[in-house]
Amino acid sequence: MNKTEIDALVSEQFLCRIAFGGKDYPYIAPFQYVFKDGSLYFHFTDYGKKMGLLEEGNPVCVEIEHYTPDLGKYGFVVLIGKLHIVTDPKEKANAVTQIIKDAGKKGLSTNFLPAHGIPKEFAWSSLKTEKPLIIVKLIDVTEIIGLKSP
Repeated sequence: MNKTEIDALVSEQFLCRIAFGGKDYPYIAPFQYVFKDGSLYFHFTDYGKKMGLLEEGNPVCVEIEHYTPDLGKYGFVVLIGKLHIVTDPKEKANAVTQIIKDAGKKGLSTNFLPAHGIPKEFAWSSLKTEKPLIIVKLIDVTEIIGLKSP
């Protein structure tokens, strides 16, 4: 895949898997993401195994895919880089705003809000008003691989 095709696939999707290299074994988990200004942003809850792995600062592998049910058409992108907690208030706010916009644009159910640590009875806009959010950005990308069906 060329850069335009990679960016299109990453822009169209909203779920990925992040593989962390743990001490004893690898750990992989699904994440909602947004692609803004050429960067991937994720919302992390402040609990769970991923936070300890994030603090270790090791490289991660992010995988994003799209496929038809019969696998006649598929594409996937793998990015190797590091995760960095966003501390700039403006950058953080922009990422959160994009998460909310994308959720509305893609018609995402509020049933997914518990993955963000928010009760499903709330609205996506509650991401802005809940406790301080941990927004993480993929940085120092050393490799991007994109493959698609012929």
